[in-house]
Amino acid sequence: MPDQESKHTVRKIVLSIVAILITLIIILGFSGYHYYTSSLEPLDPNSTEEIPVEIPIGSSRTDIARILEEKGVINSAFVFNYHLRFNGEEGFQAGHYIFSPSLSVDEIVQSLKEGGSPITEESTGSLTIPEGYTLDQIANVIEDETDYSQDEFFELVQSEEFLQEKRDEFPKLLDNAYQVREETLYTLEGYLYPATYEIYEDTTLEDLVTQMLSRMDQTMQAYYAEIETQESSVHDILTMAAYIEKEGVTAEDRKLISGVFYNRLAVGMPLQTDISVIYALGEHKEQITYDDLEVDSPYNLYKHTGLGPGPVNSSSEDSIYASVYPAETDYMYFIAELSTQKVYFSETYEQHLELKAELN
Repeated sequence: MPDQESKHTVRKIVLSIVAILITLIIILGFSGYHYYTSSLEPLDPNSTEEIPVEIPIGSSRTDIARILEEKGVINSAFVFNYHLRFNGEEGFQAGHYIFSPSLSVDEIVQSLKEGGSPITEESTGSLTIPEGYTLDQIANVIEDETDYSQDEFFELVQSEEFLQEKRDEFPKLLDNAYQVREETLYTLEGYLYPATYEIYEDTTLEDLVTQMLSRMDQTMQAYYAEIETQESSVHDILTMAAYIEKEGVTAEDRKLISGVFYNRLAVGMPLQTDISVIYALGEHKEQITYDDLEVDSPYNLYKHTGLGPGPVNSSSEDSIYASVYPAETDYMYFIAELSTQKVYFSETYEQHLELKAELN
């Protein structure tokens, strides 16, 4: 009997603890839900105040949420930003707005999508990032064309806080890059879209880099769904695109070159692209030597199989498209005639050697 009573007592204690835990979970869950929903309600439903708000060019969702909270338009920047990301809200426009604390979150979001009065601030200049540029080359352009130095640029793009913030802002674009950041030379290599960017008097370095990431994210929107069906990753696609960018010139050649590289990957053959060796060497070279092919680096795809650690430059959309949609052929080799930039393809190594002899 004593044993049975002890078991009964223990059971009662366990059930009491479980009941307490369930109650706490319910309370915390209700409190969290109440905080979330109340934070999305108008800050002051009866307010008639009109608050001018400027959303600068290049503002991220995080920036917009912070500005709205600071201006007294919304309850919580954190909840607002989470709401935007959870619902996939995007397409917000820079401009001058008039908001009121009486507006609902949905009304604010709709207004931001429709756009406010244009920002009439004249640009103080522009900055062009050519297709195929590495992060080192982008740093040079920024130092030459802005008031920011290369050191300041690299300090920013290697900042753990900045990388985490941008990962949260562009999760589809940067999730995988962030996960493999210990394997790559620079986490953001290949993720800053090559284009021309306007610079304004109040443009910060963070604004500029965020614009470049945003343009890449916008470009990749057309490919995210297809990449998922291929069971690939954005990181892999941009890595392949970087090689294609430097190996081909025309859109058709790039698709064929992409097909060659994927064919090689399928049989475990090294990609053997000079572009990877040049990146591993850390210096620009028109031609590489046999000694260069021995450089000890995971980026050297003469010595290593697979795609390599990550992108080695910022590629154009043509190359990204070719990376996602390679030409389906039996080609395993290609060689370019430098004087004409024409690319010749072959299925066997013997055919490749014959073409090489003819071109030389």
